[in-house]
Amino acid sequence: MDPLLVALAVASLILATTALGFSLAAWRRSAPPPAMAVATSDPDFCGDDYHAGPPAVIVNPSKVGNLEELRAICERVAAQANLGTPLWFETSEEDPGQGPTRAAVEAGAGFVVAVGGDGTVRQVATALANTGVPLGVVAMGTGNLLARNLGLPLGSVADQVTTAFTGTDRPMDVGWLSAEPLSAAERESTVGEPSYRDFRDGDGAVPVATRGQEHIFLVIGGLGFDAAMVAGANAQLKARIGWLAYSVTAVKSMVRRRIGVRMWVGGAREPEELYARTVMFANCGRLPGGVVLAPDAELDDGWLDIATIDTRGGLVGWASVGGRILLQGVGVRRDPISWAPGTMTFRRGTQVRVETDHPEAVQVDGDVIAIASTINARVERGALLVRT
Repeated sequence: MDPLLVALAVASLILATTALGFSLAAWRRSAPPPAMAVATSDPDFCGDDYHAGPPAVIVNPSKVGNLEELRAICERVAAQANLGTPLWFETSEEDPGQGPTRAAVEAGAGFVVAVGGDGTVRQVATALANTGVPLGVVAMGTGNLLARNLGLPLGSVADQVTTAFTGTDRPMDVGWLSAEPLSAAERESTVGEPSYRDFRDGDGAVPVATRGQEHIFLVIGGLGFDAAMVAGANAQLKARIGWLAYSVTAVKSMVRRRIGVRMWVGGAREPEELYARTVMFANCGRLPGGVVLAPDAELDDGWLDIATIDTRGGLVGWASVGGRILLQGVGVRRDPISWAPGTMTFRRGTQVRVETDHPEAVQVDGDVIAIASTINARVERGALLVRT
């Protein structure tokens, strides 16, 4: 092969890996979406949507280096805004956030601030959905997905606290995803299968879905490549290099098999049949640096944007997808060539059902929840108030 073509393919592959890594797990700071406003950094400002009752702070202590310093910042901002002394709750391995959040609501909290990573934010949001109690976010994790999409000031903990305590409340949609339990034959197929090694727990078992249980996602849910990428990220590597760890696992996950998919979008009676590397359900889609994963996705539009990505031809296919994602950022919505070996296809719906030809890992906002071959996702419009 011509050395120049090889160089272009490798460069495009790097772009593809980086773009997908950003979109699925580790989005860097970017300008806020047009539908969301950024709060003033003036601590004397109290947002228009003031809710009676003291602030409540739900903290994941494993994500905070100095709890006393954080508590002092929260108390200072609350005092300056005449909000009263914040209620203080800490998560634990046994209860990662829902229990403390419910306790805060029962105690009459005017709003609840989640301090931690994406998992903590997701747990707190689960308990706050449809309560009318606003959610504030102080991001302390690796990916900080929702915080980055809201344009929160990630460079300063004090500014994040100020936004969480005094910002403006805006309704946003939430996604709900459920996975159906594997059949006995499907469970047997995962035993000893190398493709599932990244998803097994400490006892060697893969996650088991609970029938009827819905998991909230605020940014993106999906199956296939994206779930394999987030599941395979080494915890120690994430601690050392942060979001770049996802790019490492993205390269590994690119060699996974294509997925045979049957998909029912909305009220469709007959499924659409296709092959894909990954199927994703986006509640929002803007990425940093002009990169756009789902061009039409908005946090408050009442739709799920369903993206399917397929590639053929190894590196060339992934390079084609990377180019497509980057072009979307400058407004080019079509594949540059009709026969592109990597494709992205978009659909919209308020609900979707997906069946796969073999079990796949399923993730919500970067947390792998199960290995499944049948999943259902839906959007609930305006179910959560969020501070911006």
